[in-house]
Amino acid sequence: MGVRGLQGFVARVCPDACQTVDLREMAEKHRIDHPDCPPVIVVDAMSCVRRWYTPESWVCGGQWREYLAILEDFINAFMAAGIKLVFYFDGVVEEKKRDEWIKRRMKNTEEIARLFQFIKTHRKQPGREMFVLPSALPTFTRYALKSLGQKTVCTLQEGDFEVAAYGLQHNCIGILGQDSDYLIYDTCPYFSIENLRLDRLVTVMYSREVLCRVLGISLTHLPLFACLLGNDIVPESMLEGFWNKCLTNSPHRNRSYNRRTNILLSVANYISKIPCSYSSLKHLEEILPLGSDKTLLCRGVNSYLLPGQQSPWVPPNETNCQMLSLQQQSALCQDKEIFQLAKEQHIQSENYSIFNILSHGEIECSNSLEDDYDTEIPGQALIYRPARQHIYSILLESGNGGTCPSVKEWFVYFGNPLKQPDLIQPVQPSVTGGTPNLKILWLAKGPDVERQRYSTFLACFHLQDEMEELQALEAPVAGFCCLLAYLMMQVSSLSLEDLNAFLALILCLKGKSAAQLTGLQLAQVDSRAVHLGAVLIRGLTTLLMANSACGFPFRMDDLMPWAVFDGKLFQEKYQKAHRGCSVEELLEGNESLYTPFQNLKSLICKICMAKNRTIQSRPRGNGFNTGREQRDFNPRFQQPHRSHVVSPYHNQMREFTQRHLQSQGKKWVHVFGFGIVPITSLTALYLPAVHIYVCSNPTASSQQQNLH
Repeated sequence: MGVRGLQGFVARVCPDACQTVDLREMAEKHRIDHPDCPPVIVVDAMSCVRRWYTPESWVCGGQWREYLAILEDFINAFMAAGIKLVFYFDGVVEEKKRDEWIKRRMKNTEEIARLFQFIKTHRKQPGREMFVLPSALPTFTRYALKSLGQKTVCTLQEGDFEVAAYGLQHNCIGILGQDSDYLIYDTCPYFSIENLRLDRLVTVMYSREVLCRVLGISLTHLPLFACLLGNDIVPESMLEGFWNKCLTNSPHRNRSYNRRTNILLSVANYISKIPCSYSSLKHLEEILPLGSDKTLLCRGVNSYLLPGQQSPWVPPNETNCQMLSLQQQSALCQDKEIFQLAKEQHIQSENYSIFNILSHGEIECSNSLEDDYDTEIPGQALIYRPARQHIYSILLESGNGGTCPSVKEWFVYFGNPLKQPDLIQPVQPSVTGGTPNLKILWLAKGPDVERQRYSTFLACFHLQDEMEELQALEAPVAGFCCLLAYLMMQVSSLSLEDLNAFLALILCLKGKSAAQLTGLQLAQVDSRAVHLGAVLIRGLTTLLMANSACGFPFRMDDLMPWAVFDGKLFQEKYQKAHRGCSVEELLEGNESLYTPFQNLKSLICKICMAKNRTIQSRPRGNGFNTGREQRDFNPRFQQPHRSHVVSPYHNQMREFTQRHLQSQGKKWVHVFGFGIVPITSLTALYLPAVHIYVCSNPTASSQQQNLH
């Protein structure tokens, strides 16, 4: 989070602290001073992704091949200057940051709602002022950089702490990012990603020394200064009274400054007048309304101390407890070999979310570009939950003597206030002979084990019976078909037109370069296709998790979005499919794709039929109909939002209804929002309360019986 207002304060009030530097010159000086140590910049990647994503289209699910090319250009610019980059990504959300994480998610939810309203009104993407990161962009950026040969680190704790520690310990020429905490840490220089001119490798370096001179304090004061302004440990709400007292007594108060600027100056003035000692900090803890935890200030100051550093504000035996606490964590996984391997793969960005589950049984997922007013498509968090439950079982059941702890999920979806995590119980996948343990899946070798890995992976998505046909496909296509078949089974409202669009996408994408995809122009943007694009991208992260848990039956590169997805191309295929365009037009007249298209379509329809899911044709034409528009014109849809919370009562009622109708020989039902579905699929429907009309056959429209 950093210190609110500090970055802007430096730019406005301390312009001398913003020094323009040439990174090439700094690298050359470093080589002269340290001939045995090449120049390295450590990159806070999480604060850079927004700057890196510059493709024109961002709402459609991501222009992944364009983005990959942009990242490659970024790396090459530094390589040409002989500068090595090391990229750091946040690997956990620490408990102290959870409240701030939730606030940001709620804010993002509001931004996404406004974005969808704009798209529905104008049928186009808004300007950059409404920019929202494509779903899962930080996750796939990590793997993109790794695929480009870069050292990529996923953190075990607070991301900026590890970045600052790496920069200090490895004598880096600087940190590249945009986080005011780097003004507080006593580490290597801090460079601005916002001000970087890549063509000239020129940017702004923020000087801690100049900042301290303007504030009238020393570098030693900075950690306490940050805490008294409010940070991740010391809430701002506890400091209002203290700030008012400082403002009253400060000689630096300036009416031309805003209140926050005057607070920064007056707090610095207060600190400059007290001795740098632990007793001074203890006195502050007594006078501040810190509630029951009087150690907040001490912990806050300590959080800025890097390994090996001391501070007069903190007793020597209390320093660097962050690194110590990491070693003392009690993991859910008690197998040391498995745990250590998961940890190493996590740090090296080789697995996805596995270490978080094995270490403390907790996982989170940020916002996706989902339309909360579209009642027909469930939230991606709920669509993929059954698959995640199988993954949790693979990871946790084998090492716990038959008992399996619940996993805490912090997933953003409509109706979830994020007051507390969802406690999700693992569910065993259906694997012939039982689920192999992690030692077999991760460490054993041989063709039999490879088959076990693949079949266990497929079982996470209820596809274990289709192993032979899926293995015959190219790996990226096989992974995509796993995801697509799972989606078609889980989301009953998906139609043949949606299936055609997805299949045309995967087949036509293969021969297209980043430049060709950049040149693709859309006359309009469909909001439902935006939503489906985000759902598919989140599905790819679920594939990554399953692949990691099952010992990598796929190469991770084969499951990446640039191998199987492009936002604009999907929009084009989706709109053509729903206008009723021919298969020839969908496949751009490429006759060599006709047979693969029909084969893949037949495979997915066969998989769905085996699960009693018949995929219906539901063309939407040029009407761009959405769940919200259906409510506007159909009184049956007059509810303010969809509800994602399905109570046990509703589940029991649906099971009872299904059994009752089957006992009467009924085979088909018409469910509003889903269309004609087999009665055997009734319990799998997502909506908690639906209107059901019994049909004597799939084409019937009779309303023989109305059940709620």
